[in-house]
Amino acid sequence: MPWLALTLEVGAAQAEALADALLEHGAQSVWIEAAGRLHALLPERTDAPAMLDVAAAAAGQPAPPFRTYAVADEDWVRATQAQFASHCIAGKLWIVPSWHEAPSEGVVLRLDPGLAFGTGSHPTTRLVLGWLAGLQLQRARVLDYGCGSGILAIAAAKLGAARADAVDLDADALAATGGNARANDVEVRAYAPERLPPGDYDVVVANILAQPLIVLEPLFAARTREGGRIALAGILEAQAAEVAAAYQPHFAARVAACEEGWALVEGERR
Repeated sequence: MPWLALTLEVGAAQAEALADALLEHGAQSVWIEAAGRLHALLPERTDAPAMLDVAAAAAGQPAPPFRTYAVADEDWVRATQAQFASHCIAGKLWIVPSWHEAPSEGVVLRLDPGLAFGTGSHPTTRLVLGWLAGLQLQRARVLDYGCGSGILAIAAAKLGAARADAVDLDADALAATGGNARANDVEVRAYAPERLPPGDYDVVVANILAQPLIVLEPLFAARTREGGRIALAGILEAQAAEVAAAYQPHFAARVAACEEGWALVEGERR
C-alpha cells in the first residue's frame, strides 16, 4: 500500500521528543538524521498538518517546517535502509543492519531500525557505546536503564559482560530488546522498572534525558556497587555540568566526552 512520508526540519535537541510524540499519535516509523532532520512514515490518508500540530504540542514545542510526499512500500524500504549503513564504534564494535554483510573482524551487533530508540547512529548512543567498548567487561554485571532497542545492554553482552539487564517503561521497548538480544544470540533480561530484581551492578548506563537522569540519581546510586562505573547520555553539552553536579553526592562524576552538541557524563561510585 502507498504511504505518506513526512520530512521535518528540527534541531537535534528537539528531534527525539518529537519522534516519540509522532509514534504515539499514529506514525508507523520514524528515523532521525545526525543533524536533527526527522523523517516519519504515515498512513496514506493521514492529515499530516493536524497530526504534526498534535504531536508537537505533546512534545512541548512548536510545529516545525515540513514537507510530504507519497511513497510505495518498496520505495520506503529502500529509502529507510539507505539511511542505516554499518558503522564501527571505537575500532572494535560494529553495528550492522540485517541487510548488510557483517565484517570478518571485530564484535558485530546486528540491529535494524524499529519503533524503539537506539540504532547506534545518534551521537548519544555512540558516546555510550564507545565508553562501553573501552571497558573490561568480563565478569561484569551491567544495567541499561531506559533501554529502548536494547542496544547498550546487547553491546555489553557482546563485549563480554557476565550479565546484562535492561529496564524500560515502554512495553514495546522491552519486546524490542528481547527480540534484538535473540537475534544477536545473547541473553539480556528486560524488565519494567518495578520488576527489576534486587541487586547492584558493576556498570550502569542510561541514555535518556538530563532531567530524568537527575531525578534517577538516588536509584542509580543504590544500584551501583562501590567502585562501580556509570555513564549517562541524552544530555546536551549545556546541561552536562548540572547533571555531573547532581551525581556528586554518590559518584566522582565528570563530563567525559562530547559529540555534535551532546555530552557523556561518567563517574565512579564512592
